[in-house]
Amino acid sequence: MPFQFDHLRTLTALVDEGTFESAARRLHVTSSAVSQRVRTMEQTAGQVLVQRTNPVVPTEAGDAVLRYARQVLLLDQDVLSELRHGGAENRNRVPLAVNADSLSTWFLEALSELPPELGAVFEVHREDEEHTTGLLRSGAVMAAVTSTPDAVQGCSVEGLGVMRYQAVCSPEFAERHGVRGVEGLNGAPVVNFDRRDDLQDRFLRDLTGEGSRGPRHYIPASEDFARTVLLGFGWGAVPEHQCARDLEDGRLVALAPEHPVEVRLFWQRWNLRSPLLDEVTRCVREGAAARLHPM
Repeated sequence: MPFQFDHLRTLTALVDEGTFESAARRLHVTSSAVSQRVRTMEQTAGQVLVQRTNPVVPTEAGDAVLRYARQVLLLDQDVLSELRHGGAENRNRVPLAVNADSLSTWFLEALSELPPELGAVFEVHREDEEHTTGLLRSGAVMAAVTSTPDAVQGCSVEGLGVMRYQAVCSPEFAERHGVRGVEGLNGAPVVNFDRRDDLQDRFLRDLTGEGSRGPRHYIPASEDFARTVLLGFGWGAVPEHQCARDLEDGRLVALAPEHPVEVRLFWQRWNLRSPLLDEVTRCVREGAAARLHPM
């Protein structure tokens, strides 16, 4: 191993905590010890591994070493779990990245099937499905739900299924803005998750050839997004799991029910043998099969 085990643990603690002082408290050492260990790693690598900002940010070389460090620590956790059979003193940290809509509709139910004796504790990073692979590349997470079918270096990829969205609005909103199907939508208020969310524009472009020109609300939480549409702030593309009952009860109307927006989801994970990561993958695979549409 090119780096000492304690040094790898120190680097992950420093990046996770953001400062040398916080990392020192987590590791029960002094700040100078953390700094010395990082300098030793940089001398070994021959490159700067972290930018001394607040919070610290890994460099490109630091991302590579951080990914390696987390993989080594994962294997160490697997061995300790097998020897100690879990327990509060041996909890296994599992950092994952997932998009907000999956997190709100099926992902947590999938994780709940993980056997409790594995002693896993989850650190879930919520990120747009088109950007979760960046967290894999940096080593921040060991697996991610993503819309990208091309495997990140050092990772394997498999298809999970299709998340289907319906463009919907409240009946009152449709009446107020003269919306009849897609007619009138281009200039009507629209709800976006954030400034990177293009589902609504994609829906309109597919059917009318142009995106929305209407005022935009930005609601960066999946359940609050759906509620904002239900309350009549604007129209938006809502996961079928979240809007099905409101459509049945007439609280929402589908604007083009035969033209849902579909997002293909994939599971990317570190390409190494780990009983813990294998079990997480199994649960995610089975949860997706039960709740997503097949590809």
